Amino acid sequence: MAVRTEWKIVHSCGHEITHNLSDRPADKRAGFARWLGGRDCTDCWKAARDSDTVAKEEWLAAKRAEEQQAALAWAEQFDMPPLEGPERALAWGERSRYQLVTTAYTALVTEGSWDEADWSALEERIRTVTRAGWWIDQRDAEGTDLPELLGAATADDRGTENPFR
Repeated sequence: MAVRTEWKIVHSCGHEITHNLSDRPADKRAGFARWLGGRDCTDCWKAARDSDTVAKEEWLAAKRAEEQQAALAWAEQFDMPPLEGPERALAWGERSRYQLVTTAYTALVTEGSWDEADWSALEERIRTVTRAGWWIDQRDAEGTDLPELLGAATADDRGTENPFR
């Protein structure tokens, strides 16, 4: 006698649907059917996912605005130059620079062995890189890598402003 391939599943949303599980190995069908029973049916899952999109987008917009405010306040406090690049990359670049530099400060000074003099020298090098795209490209870098990354920055990544402010 062959293991059945059709399973009537009562999903957690209450809908009863017949699923063809023939594409699964015979010894995995019962467990998968049990797993399916603990989930909403496909239609209910999609409806819940789609209706939640607005809430997610609102939350993300609020989070980005909060991060942007923190990045701008930080840039003003530490006299960072404005970034250069396409309009749509500037805010992202500001947030990326803020996150990487604050992570680097924590790793190198707060938790590491650097003193404020070492950090001040690095901070001056940070001010020279004004291309928003460079900061965006480094957004996943480790804070401890920042000195080496700044050393690898090219003339295209550095601004044309007077470095002596």
